[in-house]
Amino acid sequence: MIDLRLDDEHDALRATVADFARSEVSPVIGDYYERGEFPYPLVATMGKMGLFGLPFPEELGGMGGDYLALCIALEELARVDSSVAIALSAGVSLGAMPLYRFGTVEQRERWLPSLCRGEALAAFGLTEPDGGTDAGATRTRAELDGGDWVINGTKCFITNSGTDITSVVTVTAVTGGHAGTSGAEISTILVPSGTPGFDVGPSYSKVGWCASDTHELSFTDCRVPESNLLGQRGRGMAQFLSILDESRIAISAVGVGLAQGCVDECVRYASQREAFGAPIGSRQAIQFTIADMATRVHTARLAYYAAVAKLLRGEPFKQEAAMAKLVSSNAAMDNARDATQIFGGYGFMNESPVGRFYRDAKILEIGEGTSEVQRMLIARHLGLPA
Repeated sequence: MIDLRLDDEHDALRATVADFARSEVSPVIGDYYERGEFPYPLVATMGKMGLFGLPFPEELGGMGGDYLALCIALEELARVDSSVAIALSAGVSLGAMPLYRFGTVEQRERWLPSLCRGEALAAFGLTEPDGGTDAGATRTRAELDGGDWVINGTKCFITNSGTDITSVVTVTAVTGGHAGTSGAEISTILVPSGTPGFDVGPSYSKVGWCASDTHELSFTDCRVPESNLLGQRGRGMAQFLSILDESRIAISAVGVGLAQGCVDECVRYASQREAFGAPIGSRQAIQFTIADMATRVHTARLAYYAAVAKLLRGEPFKQEAAMAKLVSSNAAMDNARDATQIFGGYGFMNESPVGRFYRDAKILEIGEGTSEVQRMLIARHLGLPA
């Protein structure tokens, strides 16, 4: 029989992060959310706890853990708030992981130690204003000139890209051929924060994830050394597609955490809130709704556990990652809607966790590959024609 219990080390991590989320994140995150302010003190504490270094080896400043450890931390954070969870998810799976997977020894030694300690953040510059799902239609260009890459273009919706501790953004750019064509050569290039010609736009006004950091980035004759090429020239799209496969498991854990948070809040509220002379939790309609919510969480958690297990075994996991992303984002959206209904007017107030969950859930069906993209990936792995 398959044993789905966490081992002692992973379970201890879960308990530690759960306690941090309840005792330190929960009391203050509502104010950060309302102000649209990045929670630097919480991120600093997460760094000291070693959360940003969880899946990286100790010799690079990491904790020597694995991808399951990261997902467990993300789930427990998202049970309370998705903004802090996505800061960790994007910082690790999208920011630092490309450096770890594809960087040279020198690039790793330069960037990863501070990223693993949470003293710095890295960002993933893929999406463009005219791109979105069609990431292969990259318009940003980089040309070699006198030993430098000269970059021109725009990226949008980039998380962790404009904080005071953002140190580097990995950018996809056309380095040969014609942009938007099948023959375009796309590479990835490291652009340090503060590089002349690299400008960070104003923070977006977002529906959800209001305490996370998201910006448009522009590059105008931005010069970086030729040695800032990340990985093999012309393999940028393939590199980032593989990174997205991994990060979909991480974002699945965020979705499971949000969905579980909805269950937590509804069980508490339904046990206390009285209507017509009895707690609303005694009503069968409420009981059935919460039971369905808990079932969605359980199913979605099993999906991301299965995906991360294949990743850790070194087996192909693209289909399982897509399934986990699809199931968990559905669970998050459905549970947020049901929780808001159970809470009634209180669920419509931003001061309530449920109100924030409702606003945060939708992006999980869009970011890091829409639900439609996940269905396409699953269908292709089933052998259906492209």
